Amino acid sequence: MARKIILDVDPGHDDAIAILVAAANPKLELLGITTVAGNQTLEKTTLNARRVATVAKIKTPIYAGFSRPLVRDQVTAPDIHGESGLDGPAWGAVTARVEEEHAVDFIIRTLKNSQGDVTLVPTGPLTNIAGAFIRCPEIIPKVQEVILMGGAYGLGNTTPAAEFNIYADPEAARVVFHAGVPLTMVGLDLTHQATATPEVLARIRALNTTVGDIAAELLTFFRSTYRDVFKMPDPPVHDPCTVAKLIDPDVFTTKPAYVDIDTQSELCYGRTVCDLYGVTGQEPNAQVAIELDWERFWDIVIDALKQYS
Repeated sequence: MARKIILDVDPGHDDAIAILVAAANPKLELLGITTVAGNQTLEKTTLNARRVATVAKIKTPIYAGFSRPLVRDQVTAPDIHGESGLDGPAWGAVTARVEEEHAVDFIIRTLKNSQGDVTLVPTGPLTNIAGAFIRCPEIIPKVQEVILMGGAYGLGNTTPAAEFNIYADPEAARVVFHAGVPLTMVGLDLTHQATATPEVLARIRALNTTVGDIAAELLTFFRSTYRDVFKMPDPPVHDPCTVAKLIDPDVFTTKPAYVDIDTQSELCYGRTVCDLYGVTGQEPNAQVAIELDWERFWDIVIDALKQYS
């Protein structure tokens, strides 16, 4: 039976790849795509989700969510994703529409009506997920799992301490990590292993399809910004790691840990503080991603892209 998921995104080049993988793999039933302000404004991230759905002919309904974080001012990432949030390809006319229902209302409604078999897959700031948990805490026991891209047990990428998605809304992240749901944190330590090498790009271009060409253009733009900003030769494709784990549990290893979010300090605001050695005595509240099977990961991604024309 296919695993039911809601994909919560802020597209974003790697979010776009995550959408394509989630919609194509028969092991997953993509119930909805929800958007949140993150890599760019909500208006832009929602348009980008519609762009991806249009190009790939994805019929999954799209719901727009929060346009700003719970507490802090909004931050965006134009240095990585461009002014549109999805720079690179020449996007044509958009036909995929946005539902009138707010993303948080859709999440709440879906979980209320579920049998406890819906997994939430956030790959942007956690504002929508936290908003749903705050507004309707009775849905929390209905969550099968949260598997999120965010955080790091090592270095950050927005500040020395903090990864972008968590830094963009640390207060929301703290709500989600303390909600008591089964949770897997797919942080930079793992996603920086998911590099799109020239060999990967060649495999994607060789598909010789519209979606394959778009994916290659996205990753080519991503490569240029990661070289400029982080001096990385090959860009890490963060967000599809979450989806790949649901498709193949062996794609990466995890370690249980207690994770908290720093919402107080000046230097470490937005840091995911991961107690991998159990020094606090706190019970683990997350599985923290550690080691990726690179070949297995890219086989999953490219096999999904093969499903599109």
